[in-house]
Amino acid sequence: MKPRLLLSLVTALATTSSEVDAADPRTNSWITGLSGRYARIYANDAALGSGASVTTWSNGTQNQALPAYAGVQEIYSSTDWVYLRTSGLALHVMGPWLNGQFPNLPANQKAFYRIPRSPSVPTTKTQTGLGTIGYFVDGVAMFDSRDGFVWTGAAEAGNGTGYWQREAYVNEGATFDPGYAHQENTGNHHYHANPVALRYLLGDHVEFNSATKTYSESAAAVTRHSPILGWVRDGFPIYGPFGYSIASNSSSGLRRMVSAYQLRNGQRGSDNLTTSGRTTIPAWAQRAYGVAASQSGPAVSTTYPLGRYMEDNVYLGDLNNPNTGTPFVLGTDFDLDEYNGRWCITPEFPNGTYAYFTSIAANGTPVFPYNIGRSYYGSPVGAAVTALAETVATNFIGGADSAPTITTPTISAGSLTLVWNGAEGGTYQVESTTNFSNWTTNLAGILPTRNIGSFTNMVTAPAKFFRIHQTAIAPYDPATGTTGGTGGGGATPGPPLASVSPTVGNRGTTVSITMALGANPPPANILPISATLGTINGSNVQRSGNNVTASFIIPANANAGPATVSVVFPGPPGMGNVSFSLVNGCTIQ
Repeated sequence: MKPRLLLSLVTALATTSSEVDAADPRTNSWITGLSGRYARIYANDAALGSGASVTTWSNGTQNQALPAYAGVQEIYSSTDWVYLRTSGLALHVMGPWLNGQFPNLPANQKAFYRIPRSPSVPTTKTQTGLGTIGYFVDGVAMFDSRDGFVWTGAAEAGNGTGYWQREAYVNEGATFDPGYAHQENTGNHHYHANPVALRYLLGDHVEFNSATKTYSESAAAVTRHSPILGWVRDGFPIYGPFGYSIASNSSSGLRRMVSAYQLRNGQRGSDNLTTSGRTTIPAWAQRAYGVAASQSGPAVSTTYPLGRYMEDNVYLGDLNNPNTGTPFVLGTDFDLDEYNGRWCITPEFPNGTYAYFTSIAANGTPVFPYNIGRSYYGSPVGAAVTALAETVATNFIGGADSAPTITTPTISAGSLTLVWNGAEGGTYQVESTTNFSNWTTNLAGILPTRNIGSFTNMVTAPAKFFRIHQTAIAPYDPATGTTGGTGGGGATPGPPLASVSPTVGNRGTTVSITMALGANPPPANILPISATLGTINGSNVQRSGNNVTASFIIPANANAGPATVSVVFPGPPGMGNVSFSLVNGCTIQ
């Protein structure tokens, strides 16, 4: 237990967090004021209806035996990076999922992640990978628009290889909680689409029904630009759905950003997959995957309805407007590019930035591509890390170590009331003095309600000064250390790779790497999920026997030197993923 002491002169003593860089939204847009709260879930619909949330839970696979603090727990920064430590658990009450029948529950991820402070924009884009592609400002993981299932040519397979990728919102939406989030088998709680509960916390045009505990888009007029909702691993922000009408003019009014995508239903110049069949993928997918248009998928039917796959959508920038005979124009006919962002002015970036925006329809329904397109706009160099390897500034420390922060004291009917934000599970005492030499304990053993403590005292002469002292903290599950599965930002290590070929990759080129599996490889029918070269995600990851091949686009500005080559496979049910690696297996030069 680390006692925290805050001296509060009742006449308004200001407090500051240590070494905060107020100029950079990458360090100060995270929600930190609620980090002293325990994460909570509603186990089922009955619990939701009665408001009976719990701070510990288990389903035999995901076990939260001790309370864990919600959201962002630590923030550090260097010249090049912002480091985030988070439990990955939302600040609002999570759940329920399928009335308690969903097989997965959230678990403390103990995640440590870094995001670049100076994003770079490559000419050749990198596809998003499965799993975490960034973090929202509540410390919850961001996933892309896929659910991991792919049409393989004869059927759909999880983690399969193919070019018709199933959408998560369309196919898994029933498993989302009221905040539009769920978790996979390691308990990694995440958003695929419009993070509506987070938007409500941030005041972004969302209403909350306290009776049903559900969220909805406000019917009122939009009065403010959406806030930053999170940061993608390429270092660019993602905003809510509302931005300036004219990208370069902050005085141009506000409106909902219009997605660049159109369902391939024959409208607005698109082809009609219902009549033509899924015989080709759209131009944006050809660019992302680096393959020809002719890629067959299943015929549109009740089993495989239109909209089931990402490739059922076409990018308007690739079409001609049938009313004018001329191409649709970004900034005129739609607001967001094929990556679901635009260069624009925002309140946090008055000189302009590239920014992603979450996409919704006028009624608040999420629309494709939801948060981010199939590829990153910038270089996705952000990634999970295991420890700090450079000198950093400390921007924030929270959770159990949250320093008690007193709100403005009030005096009513001759009584002084102190209210403070602290750490749930903490025990506090209030002390007072008239001379700063001798302190008197006014009340000890104060247990906060959630993370809010209070104390009331009659106002008497002489004048007193008060301080709040944390004296104990209840046992809890920290955001540091390792998890039992893959929640800490990587898969469980497996046997090393036997070999990697080639062993050298040049910057500014695309390299196809063959990874030979060593001892105890996964069964032949288990397909790889992902492959990495250092922090570079691979594409076109395929397996043939005990060999895995993947293509890596090595940025021209990539760090030179030895890099670890890894391939990740799904593990046995409930056991998370397994990583096969060769440390320093390929040298980037």
